[in-house]
Amino acid sequence: MAPDPPKYRPVERFWPYAGLSEQPTDEELAALDPDLQEALFGTPPRPFSITLVFPRLDTPEFERALELARASAEFRETGSAAAHRYRARFWPSDATRLRDLFEIVGPAGATEVLIDDRPVPYARELWLPLVWFLLPRG
Repeated sequence: MAPDPPKYRPVERFWPYAGLSEQPTDEELAALDPDLQEALFGTPPRPFSITLVFPRLDTPEFERALELARASAEFRETGSAAAHRYRARFWPSDATRLRDLFEIVGPAGATEVLIDDRPVPYARELWLPLVWFLLPRG
C-alpha cells in the first residue's frame, strides 16, 4: 500500500476507447484503402475513374492545378509535410479537365495515375491516351 492516498480515482472503463462512436464517420470511410473498403462493404457501384495523386509542386501553374483538382468529381488532401498529397478523381465525362490537370502535374515523377483507385501497369502510357480519345475534336 502506498503511504499517500491517490490524487484521483481511475475510471472503470478502458480510457482510449471511451469516447469513440460505434459507427465510422463519412471522412473515415472515404479514407479507407480501396481493397479494405471492398472487403468490408463489397464493390460499390461506381463508374470507371482515373485518379491523379500528386504532391505540392514548385511550378507557377500549381495554383491552376489545385483549382482543376478541386473541380474534379472527388478531391481529397492526405498526409502532412513531405507526405502531403492531393487526390483528384475524374470520370470519363471529365476527360478535358483530367488532361488539363495532367499536363501540369504529369511531368513530376511523384505523380501517380490510378485506374479505379489502383495502380496498374502502363497507366500513363496506355490508359490516359485512351481517355484522350474521348476529347471532343474541332
